[in-house]
Amino acid sequence: MRLLVTGALLGAVVCAGAPALAADVNHGKQLFTACQACHTEKPDSLGPSLKGVVGRKAASLEDFRYSNAMKRANITWTEQNLKDYLTDPQGKVKGNRMPFSGLPNTNDVADVVAYLQTLK
Repeated sequence: MRLLVTGALLGAVVCAGAPALAADVNHGKQLFTACQACHTEKPDSLGPSLKGVVGRKAASLEDFRYSNAMKRANITWTEQNLKDYLTDPQGKVKGNRMPFSGLPNTNDVADVVAYLQTLK
């Protein structure tokens, strides 16, 4: 029993010290192709442009008509806020208009956020 507990503790220490897997920007770009149905650079897009979204205040582009929920959200699109939103859009900003239920896979979310960081 003592050996089992020692092994479990050693395994936990090794895992805790291991670096997290880096996000895959190319995979994020592939996943983002689905987002491009709404999020383009065209002024008549269904969704706002996501170019420069990382670090931008939510509902701040003047050429897009945001939902009242997004206007009231009072958030800045940090890496963590984007991850939370892409995981559960209605949970992060209840009442937003985006018809997307979220990405269930945390690695996919991290990959999309990594890709969004390249859109400057």
